[in-house]
Amino acid sequence: MMPVRRSQNWLPDVFNDLFDTNWMSRSNATAPAINVIETENEYKVEVAAPGMTKEDFSIKIDDENQLVVAMEKKLESKEENKNSRYLRREFSYTKFQQTMLLPDNVLKDKIGASMDNGVLTINIPKMSPEEEKKYARLIEIK
Repeated sequence: MMPVRRSQNWLPDVFNDLFDTNWMSRSNATAPAINVIETENEYKVEVAAPGMTKEDFSIKIDDENQLVVAMEKKLESKEENKNSRYLRREFSYTKFQQTMLLPDNVLKDKIGASMDNGVLTINIPKMSPEEEKKYARLIEIK
């Protein structure tokens, strides 16, 4: 699983090292840190999001087999000082989206997520070797 870079020459890099993201520069310094962990049975994606709630997140798989993690938080605070009729407003808006290419050996319908102590964790189970053989598609040559 790797973040998607939109250019014509990224595809060969996928085959060299699926999880290498050293080539990717961070365009937004306020973007949350993301960890990708692989075990024998699953991939785990951890997104650091202190102060966020599960309602602030949207997770989906798009038409191109990519995992899309989006976060949006709006905060508006009003404070009125009654002695001077001063009205003070503070606006805060945070938006983030990360797209990751899913490997072929994952069980998309069993992906789950949880939020705990400011960390969003997405569990992506892998197929067993038997399941991989079942889903392998042989193309008949005519």
